[in-house]
Order: sequence, then structure tokens, then C-alpha cells
Amino acid sequence: MAMSTMKGFVVAMVVIFSVLLSLNNPRGESERAFLSASSSAQERLVNLVSLTSSDGGQDFVMEDMNDGGQSDLEYDFYRETCPEAETIVRSTMAQIYSQQKNVSAQLLRLFFHDCFIQGCDASVLLDDSNGNKNHSIEKLAVPNKTLKGFDKVDLIKEVLENVCPGVVSCADTLALATRDGIVLADGPFYPVFTGRRDSTRSYHDEALAEIPKPDDNITQTLHLFSVRGFSDRETVSLLGAHNIGKIGCEFIQARLNNFKGTGKPDPTVSPSFLKEMRFVCDDNGTRSSQKSPAPGPTRGLMRERSSGLRGMPYFQQLSSSIPSGRGFDTHYYQSLLKGRGLLFADQQLMANERTARLVRAYASDDGSTFRMDFARAMMKMSKLKAANGSPGQVRVDCSLPLQAS
Repeated sequence: MAMSTMKGFVVAMVVIFSVLLSLNNPRGESERAFLSASSSAQERLVNLVSLTSSDGGQDFVMEDMNDGGQSDLEYDFYRETCPEAETIVRSTMAQIYSQQKNVSAQLLRLFFHDCFIQGCDASVLLDDSNGNKNHSIEKLAVPNKTLKGFDKVDLIKEVLENVCPGVVSCADTLALATRDGIVLADGPFYPVFTGRRDSTRSYHDEALAEIPKPDDNITQTLHLFSVRGFSDRETVSLLGAHNIGKIGCEFIQARLNNFKGTGKPDPTVSPSFLKEMRFVCDDNGTRSSQKSPAPGPTRGLMRERSSGLRGMPYFQQLSSSIPSGRGFDTHYYQSLLKGRGLLFADQQLMANERTARLVRAYASDDGSTFRMDFARAMMKMSKLKAANGSPGQVRVDCSLPLQAS
């Protein structure tokens, strides 16, 4: 009983320390500062974990956050088999991020789509479903066709394989890289427990049916999250991931001209906001949009149009009177309060009083409440486990399952 109590206390301390660290991270922290701060944080977290047992915390389990998740995960799972694993992921991510800032959003979306279907098992990375050519893979499901970042995971995995062959799973690689990408994008740090195994098959039909859609109403969105154990509050905080990256025009297009098959735009979108979205995304939009609709497109939007990068960040939809702050601040929620949600599913958070109240709460401070809740929800997301009970494997190539000998 005493050991169980101590473990629970340490879990609480780990979460509290992580959140406090993330809330104090300065905006625009350099990759070098990220590496230094993350290493220091990891060392202190390992010291906390070590208090739970005489063998250095080897039997430590995040018992307080089971929620049907992977209770066999540990903090610093690779401490003996590949002690450099997390440092390798962190440093490689910093190198990638220095050249491609959008990698954080790419991996966050990739991780979400992986975990949402049968748990965090890297099944979304597969190009082959255990040799079954008749079984379609998750990548080909409509919600996943626009996923990016597969090559980044492969790059990190290649570095890991050079140091520790066949040790670190693709699922853990993606989980760690996602967290580190969030931190690089000024998001909150949170501890990632590792020890996941990789799936030997892919789940095309499940992905097709169960990934939340851009045009889902609030009832559909809450249902898909609730069946995975997420509360309304956790759902609203996880959707705040749209703070970073940009929404591709393919997800917005239907709202502009053919909402729900009506042949007309979404009637809930204000005329001025509709003009702004059409300016960026609508190939059939008139060039008269350049005559500064009210409010006129920002310079950022005009650069998007002229450069051919078809997509819209939530940040660009804000009034200039709202301070920018960090990537993980309140601007996503501020947009929803103004009726300027890019996705119908996002704006639907204001259609339900329970979720609207949470939006208002997250928008009411400097982002600290959202960052804390987002970190906790991401920890919970990362522990979702495959329902089939398969022991899995550790893939060498993340796109291909190991062949049985």
C-alpha cells in the first residue's frame, strides 16, 4: 500500500513538474535551449521516478492514468536497452524543426490519427498489412490521405536503428517525436511513458469510420472522443492542437460552395469571413476579392495565395488587436468566440453550452489553463491501447511489419 501511494505521489509530482516547466518555457526558445532544458527536465523526472523503487524505478508504472490504456508502459523504458533513445529523438527533431517548422503540426496530426484507431501502435505508418494484399491500409483511408510526416519518422527511426538496432518501436518513436515537436512549437512539455509495441496490421475500415471529420457536428465529435474515454473538457483541449500548423483548403472547400451537399456556402459563416476563406482557397473565387473585403485579407493571407500554399492557419484569422503570444496560447479559442472557426467541426464547439463554456474558459487567460489541460490529455491519448490484445513487435522499417521466421 505504501509503495502504491508513493507511486501515485510521484506521478502527481511528474505531471506538476512537467506542467510548471511548460508554462515557464519562453516563447521562441532556440533548438539549443530546447535540448538543454529538455535534458535537464528529463534528468529531474528520472530522479523523481527513481524514488519509487530500490532498483532505479524499473517497475514504475503510471497507475493513476490507466483509463483502459497501456498500464505496462514505463517512464524511460529504454534506460538499459537504449539509454540514448530519447536524446536521439530530441536532437533529431530539433534538426528537422530548424529546417521545417511545420513538422510539429504534421507529427501531431499523424500521432492523433494513429492513436485514435486501435491505440498508439504505429499502424498508420504501415504500407503493408502483414502481407495481406486484399486488406487496405490506413494510409489509404480518406481521412488519412492528407497526412504528412512519415518521412520524418523514418529519418528519426533510421538514426535510432544505427545506435540501437531493433530496440525502439516505431510507436514510441512517433510518441516521443510528437511531444518534442510540440515543445519546439512552444507547446507544453509532458512526460511520455514508453514501451509500446508496433502493430502487425493496418486498420483501413476503422480509420474510415472513426476518425473525426471536418464537417462533423458537435454530437458526432463528442461521441467519437467519449467512446475512447475522453471527457468534454479533454476533447475541447485536444482540438486546441489546431493552434499550430494550417488547415488545408481541401477541408474548408465544402463550406465555401457546397456545404452538406446544398450547393451553397455554410450559412453560419459570416460574409466577410467567407470572402477571406475564398480569397485563399476558392479556385473559382473572383479576383475582386483583392479589393479588401471587410475585414480585408491580411498580408499573410495574400502571401499564402501568391505562393501557392493553399491552407489557412487559425492565427491569421484573428483581429490585429489580439496579441499573438505563443503557438499554444488562446488564439484558436478566440477565433471560435468570434465565429471564425475554419472547420465546421471546430466552430461547432460553440453550438453546445458545455463545450462553449470550456472555449470561453480557455480563451479567458494567457493560455496556461489550456496548456495544462492539453498536456494531461496528450498523456492520456498516448496511452490508448490496441483492443485486440496482440503483443505486437518492434519494426525495423516503420512501413513494413517484420516477417515471421
